[in-house]
Amino acid sequence: MAVKVVIADDHEVVRRGLVSLLAGAEVTVVGQAVSGDEALKVAKKTKPQVILLDVRMPGSDGLAALEKIRAQMPGVKCVMLSTFDNPTYVARAVAAGAHDYVLKGCSRAELIHAITAAAAGEAPARLGELRRVATTMANRANVPDPDIPLTARETQVLRHMALGLSNKEIAQSLTISVETVKEHVQNVLRKLAVSDRTQAAVWAVRRGIV
Repeated sequence: MAVKVVIADDHEVVRRGLVSLLAGAEVTVVGQAVSGDEALKVAKKTKPQVILLDVRMPGSDGLAALEKIRAQMPGVKCVMLSTFDNPTYVARAVAAGAHDYVLKGCSRAELIHAITAAAAGEAPARLGELRRVATTMANRANVPDPDIPLTARETQVLRHMALGLSNKEIAQSLTISVETVKEHVQNVLRKLAVSDRTQAAVWAVRRGIV
C-alpha cells in the first residue's frame, strides 16, 4: 500500500518538483501546503502517514509546525526538508520530534527511502548530521573529565546550548521542565565563569564537548 504524504513548502516549483520526483514510487501525495499552519490543517483533513516539512517557510515555519503536528497528530511522522545542512536546525528538529532531516539536494532514492522508513517507523538511514547531532544530544554517559566542572546533566545541557537550542527546546529534548533547564543553564554559566550562552558554546566547542 502506498504511503500517504503531505508536502509543505512555500515554493510552488519545489512542491511540483517533489510531486514529479515521487511519481511512480510507493508514495501518494494527498495534499500540499505553503506554510506550517496550512500543513497542520491539510494533515488533519487528509490523514497522511508522513509530512515533508520545509524548515523555512513564512509565518509558522516548519520547525514551529513540527511541534504542533507532533502534539496534535502524534501518529504522523515528519521528515524535515531543508537547503541548509545546519546543526542548529537539525538539533531543533530532533528536539521537536522529527523522524528525519533530508537535504533538498538528496537523490530520488534517498528521499523515497526517508519517507518509507518514516512510515514504517524505521531508524533514519542518514549517517550524517542528524545521526551525529542526535547522538550528541542523547549522550550522557561520558567518562567524567576532572577538567570539566560540570555534572553529567549539566554537560548534556551545555551540548544542547552549543547547538543553539532554546530553553524550551532543551526541555523538550531532555523531557524536563523549562525551570529545571534554566537552573542547569545558570549553573553551567556560573561554573564555567562565562557571562552568556555564546561564551559557553565557544567553551564547549574548544573542549570538544559538541
